[in-house]
Amino acid sequence: MSDKLTKIEIITRPIKFDELKQELAKIGVSGLTVSNVLGCGLQKGFTELYRGVKREVNMHERIKVEIVVCKVPVQSVIDTAHRVLKTGQPGDGKIFVYEIANAIKIRTGEEGYDALQNEK
Repeated sequence: MSDKLTKIEIITRPIKFDELKQELAKIGVSGLTVSNVLGCGLQKGFTELYRGVKREVNMHERIKVEIVVCKVPVQSVIDTAHRVLKTGQPGDGKIFVYEIANAIKIRTGEEGYDALQNEK
């Protein structure tokens, strides 16, 4: 078992969150941090009608899901997220992977692998 800590950040549509959360739980991911975010990609937003007038909307509502793993294989998280989130349409989102130098559980002072484990 590796002591390497990895942060996986997923930006995607809010409508897909419940399914993503359920599938990640099945592979052993127990901790998630989720934020509502706004953004746009290559499509640069879209045009909508508001009171009969076309207006440019430059930002899309998305969620950012942050996961730090050590015990769960990174590739399993990536494969699960990709399978759940892929529609083949623009705006499916992105997955970013970062190396983490250390993690410290504030309550106990545990570090690294131990900081990410749930108590029995």
